[in-house]
Amino acid sequence: MLKGEYSHNIDAKGRLIIPAKFRDDLGENFVITKGMEHCLYIYPENEWNNFEEKLNALPTTTDKTARSLAHFFQGSATDGDLDKQGRTLIPSTLREFANLDKEVVFIGMGKRAEIWDKARWVEKNAEVEENIEDIASDMEARGFSL
Repeated sequence: MLKGEYSHNIDAKGRLIIPAKFRDDLGENFVITKGMEHCLYIYPENEWNNFEEKLNALPTTTDKTARSLAHFFQGSATDGDLDKQGRTLIPSTLREFANLDKEVVFIGMGKRAEIWDKARWVEKNAEVEENIEDIASDMEARGFSL
């Protein structure tokens, strides 16, 4: 299970070290794609296949919203792999989308990991911490309990 928070730097060529604790869960082959709130999602291959099955089951031929969702995730997806130093290449289009320049933060989210621009993550995390009681209360109203 992917969990925790890890900081790394992306190099000038767009290579990024995958945290050692994530490498076993991600495996040798994984998929990187756009994520919500301008971060990137990294899925282990089996989790991506499960997600992609759900996307492929959508009526993308006739439903504009379904098509847009598939475009967002599948259209930006790229296969990732590790070099001998545990790095993967983040394509320039994904780096631009997530505003990844130098400092990044990996966040483990269970079935996937997220890559955030560090400044954006600090801002997002501060907002969550400030509102966590309301967030927890809202989730409880939806049936989730801590």
